[in-house]
Amino acid sequence: MENTPQKPRKRHRPALIALVVVAALVCVGMGWWQLDRFESASGTAQNLGYALQWPVFAIAFVWAYRRFVMLEADPDSVETERSRSGPTEIPAGILPERPTAADPSVAALDDDDDDQARSDYNRYLAGFGGEPDSRPLEKDQE
Repeated sequence: MENTPQKPRKRHRPALIALVVVAALVCVGMGWWQLDRFESASGTAQNLGYALQWPVFAIAFVWAYRRFVMLEADPDSVETERSRSGPTEIPAGILPERPTAADPSVAALDDDDDDQARSDYNRYLAGFGGEPDSRPLEKDQE
């Protein structure tokens, strides 16, 4: 018995293959039907758009199945494809800088003046987040 890694065996899934074939045939059939509708007296440009769109869906079914089989056979290929696709980091200078405390707009939010009315109002608002019984009462209910 050797402990050499074996190449994964290809699996054939007749039900999945049949599903893809049926889905692709249905999409092509729907495209044909929409083309017939477009050529009829009541056909519109929307029917032509659908007639062109349905075959694209059929191609998508076949492509998705092929991609599924490839990823199942070699999951590490995804990482090699991603590493070859280029940088994924955002270069410096593209996004705006975060504001700092020295920024006047941030300093105004962080102002520590002791405004009693504002502190009371903030405590009043904080009471709405608790249990229903601990909420502050309205003046007309007291």
